[in-house]
Amino acid sequence: MSEQPPYLRIADEIRQRIAEHVWEPGDRLPSRAQIGQECGVGENVVRRAQELLISQGVLEGRAGSGTYVAEPRERVRVVRSSAREQPSGSPFRQDMKALRLQSDWESRTDAKVPASAEIATRLGIAEGEPCVRTTYEFLADGKPVQLSTSWEPYAVTGGTLVVLPEGGPHAGAGVVNRMAAIGVTISHAVEQPEPRHATAEEASLLGIQKAALVTHIRRTYYSDEGRPVETADIVVPAAHCEIVYEIPINR
Repeated sequence: MSEQPPYLRIADEIRQRIAEHVWEPGDRLPSRAQIGQECGVGENVVRRAQELLISQGVLEGRAGSGTYVAEPRERVRVVRSSAREQPSGSPFRQDMKALRLQSDWESRTDAKVPASAEIATRLGIAEGEPCVRTTYEFLADGKPVQLSTSWEPYAVTGGTLVVLPEGGPHAGAGVVNRMAAIGVTISHAVEQPEPRHATAEEASLLGIQKAALVTHIRRTYYSDEGRPVETADIVVPAAHCEIVYEIPINR
């Protein structure tokens, strides 16, 4: 059996000290040099161990101050399912209600934004064609738990009551219900989740350490005619959220 990498051993040691209340939530950890000297490893090993624990929500780094034991924070359960948007609107609101958390979100919409090459490919349109772009910051009890940037072809919603996802009579109703209001039936969605490190901007918005682990979900909704009508980049912090997929079984 291969020996455990040194940084994992140090991470386990730090977890153990927290479990034994040697270090309590809110406590500042000794310097990396101190921990390294005590455990017989270099500072780079301690740094890797701390980065791992920061990504898992055990520790938190504060710029110019040091590394601290994170306050306990319940992970938010985010459910992904084809049945979540009908008939009650926002699936995020349903998830938060199930957890007895207050849900809210902030958004900004820009109309007629030219589609980049990637977005154009995902939406099956020409590069540069106008889209409606909406950025979201989702909150649970006032704390950010999810980011999303949504793109919809202007050719689909332009001139209708649902052109602004968060404006008009169908504001906040969700993609499925908004599209239904203009006669577009969503048949299915495709999601591609992958882990990566947060960008500096994402880390700032989510209140997590720079380069902490996130799950990036590329989601695209398709009409019953097979046309992509919305695509989104959803970013969820791994330390604060767990993603669960519900698979409906048709009998």
